[in-house]
Amino acid sequence: MRTILPKITALLLALFALVTLFMSGSVLFDLFGIREKEGNYVLFVVIANFGCGWLYLAAVYGLLTQQPWTTRLLLVCVILLILTFSGLLWHIQSGGVYEEKTVKAMLFRIAVTLIFTLLSRPQKAST
Repeated sequence: MRTILPKITALLLALFALVTLFMSGSVLFDLFGIREKEGNYVLFVVIANFGCGWLYLAAVYGLLTQQPWTTRLLLVCVILLILTFSGLLWHIQSGGVYEEKTVKAMLFRIAVTLIFTLLSRPQKAST
C-alpha cells in the first residue's frame, strides 16, 4: 500500500495540473474562445493558477521519485493560492469585477492543493 499511494497521488495531481494548465493557459493565451466564456476573469488569479499548474507538474516528478522537497513545493502552492485568494477578496472589496465562480474555484483549488500536500508527506516506515 505504501508504494501505490504516491503513484495514485501523482496520477491525480498530474491530471489536476494538466487541467489547470489547459484552462488557465487557454484564458491567458485566448485559446479556443475560453477567455470570452470565462466572463469577468481576474488576471492575477489566472496567472497564479497557471504558475501553480507548472509547480504541480514538478511535484508529480517529486512524488514519483520520492523527493524530500515535494511537500514543501506543494506547501508553496498552498501559500501562493491563499495570498492570491486574499488579493481576490481585496479586489472584490475594492469594487473590481469578478465572477462568483472564481471565489468558489479558488476555495476548491486551495482545498485540493492542501490535500495533495498532506498526501505527499513522506511515509514513515513501520518497524
